[in-house]
Amino acid sequence: MAKIEILVGTTLGSAEYVADEFAAILSQIGHENQIHMSPKLADLDPNSLWLVVSSTHGAGDLPDNIAPFLGEILTQNPDLNQTKYAICAIGDSSYDTFCQGPEKLAQALETCGAQVYVDKIQIDVQYSYIPEDPAIEWLTQWQDRL
Repeated sequence: MAKIEILVGTTLGSAEYVADEFAAILSQIGHENQIHMSPKLADLDPNSLWLVVSSTHGAGDLPDNIAPFLGEILTQNPDLNQTKYAICAIGDSSYDTFCQGPEKLAQALETCGAQVYVDKIQIDVQYSYIPEDPAIEWLTQWQDRL
């Protein structure tokens, strides 16, 4: 079965709730996974799938708990050619910076050679009051390919 690193960027807790749901589902179907609330490059397996679950904070920024991880990537420029990633972004479309925080992380990962595993999902809390619902639907669309 697959190994999945779940990287969480959260301010108000929505992304953490989604990550917890993902971890439970993935464990239930036999995949090894670990949630990282303050991800660090040294703690992540570059050969596993990195599943990023993050909201956007402020003016299109990543939440404080995951922003240092982006800084690590930008300063260390690691070789991530063996890394695949997926993005579950949570935001509010009433802001013009809707889901831009996770997009910054995706760009940094791609610059280091990481490859998109599946198309990202952008969950709009204006329409999805319970972000777990569309997130789980997204995961179930591709979990069999792991």
